[in-house]
Amino acid sequence: MEAQDIGRLQHYLRGVFGNNRLSVKPPARPNAPVEVYVGEEFLGTLHRDDDEGEVSYAFTMAILEEDLPV
Repeated sequence: MEAQDIGRLQHYLRGVFGNNRLSVKPPARPNAPVEVYVGEEFLGTLHRDDDEGEVSYAFTMAILEEDLPV
């Protein structure tokens, strides 16, 4: 994913979630998903899909059962 895409996604997600601590970090290796954080806390990943010229992004967030309130 290009740096321009990462910046645009970060701006968009900060607005949607109303949180300026949210950051979108470049992938550690080529073709890996970018990572989304709130502060230092890992939140999920973003994947880019380009299907016949139509670009979309998918945000994936895993929630561990042990993290849920009782």
